[in-house]
Amino acid sequence: MEIVELAGLVTGRLGDARRRVEAVRITDGRIEAFEARGGADVVLQARGAVAIPGLIDSHAHVVFGDWTPRQNALGWIESSMHGGVTMMMSASEVHLPGRPRDRDGVKALAVTAQRAFAAFRPGGVKVLGGSVILEPSLTPDDFPGLAAMGVGLAKVGFGDFERQADAAPLVRAAQRAGIIVMNHTGGASLPDSSPVTIDDVLALGCDIIGHANGGTTALPDGDLPRLFEAPGAIQLVQAGNLRSSLKILELAKAGDALHRIVLATDTPTGTGVMPLGMIKTICELSSLGSVPATDAIALASGNNGRVLRRDEGILDVGRPGDIVLCFAPLGSAHADPLAAIEHGDIPGIAAVVIDGRLRALRSRNTPAPGGECSVIHRNENGGG
Repeated sequence: MEIVELAGLVTGRLGDARRRVEAVRITDGRIEAFEARGGADVVLQARGAVAIPGLIDSHAHVVFGDWTPRQNALGWIESSMHGGVTMMMSASEVHLPGRPRDRDGVKALAVTAQRAFAAFRPGGVKVLGGSVILEPSLTPDDFPGLAAMGVGLAKVGFGDFERQADAAPLVRAAQRAGIIVMNHTGGASLPDSSPVTIDDVLALGCDIIGHANGGTTALPDGDLPRLFEAPGAIQLVQAGNLRSSLKILELAKAGDALHRIVLATDTPTGTGVMPLGMIKTICELSSLGSVPATDAIALASGNNGRVLRRDEGILDVGRPGDIVLCFAPLGSAHADPLAAIEHGDIPGIAAVVIDGRLRALRSRNTPAPGGECSVIHRNENGGG
């Protein structure tokens, strides 16, 4: 695939200005060059759109298939792709009706979800499924075997511990096995869950401080500076407390710690299904938090990719061809999509490409884009 007639590109790296790129060539799912060389199976005419990296949602409550029992909604993952999401990470399959809590059942659920999503990509979205829920029934010896079976994620906050900090030995065992561990933060989000205080967060020492702005109930303001004493990435979510998000963002800016901030949705939950949750959060933090659009996008792409140890999230030679083409929305005060984001307007998504394959030509969910992309050549087999 080749994408031509671009009006620039956002790399997904913090601190990078918009690059003067007019074309991208993708071969075997990865970016080969930032130029058109001809002979591609598919040529996507951008017509002045700006390319940004596919967004990575690092807190999504997947279960099985493209269905959420919490909201009884079908097709929400594919719908999120129309909001620019090209990858999402399971925050545990906690919403499975009747989810098991015994040792064998907890492990079986994680392995099954991991295998299922490895073979199933709704709308082309790469779903990192199978996040083992840390329960007292598990032992440190369980994690090397889980890792060997492909389970790379774990979640703290729903297990039947007297205090969630009591799960710290299991967190360490999971991390030694190479598993990325995320903790719940703030007030209880489910009837059978418990609050996770700042002292719990510090004791757990997870790789990702999940919904640090609350999911949905935030930590007290006085506890927010202490988040930066913990080692993990600090996650801000759409389904949390926006006021708390802005305070955490200010602390990160003041402490030169934006590299530690990652964005996510924490949906579907009781707050609903949010196909535009990632791009909406980008616009909110850019416009209200005075963060350049290029950096706000990096919080949702390159920062997440680094924390998840993935190549996705950065647009560069050799990286996966996960690209979203954006225009300013019709009626915006700004003609440029990055300026529109900084104004708080959700851009119009004109195309979504995942691994060099066109997945959507004009989003059905974002506002109408102020321009239109088109496929100007496709081989007889519909390659890409």
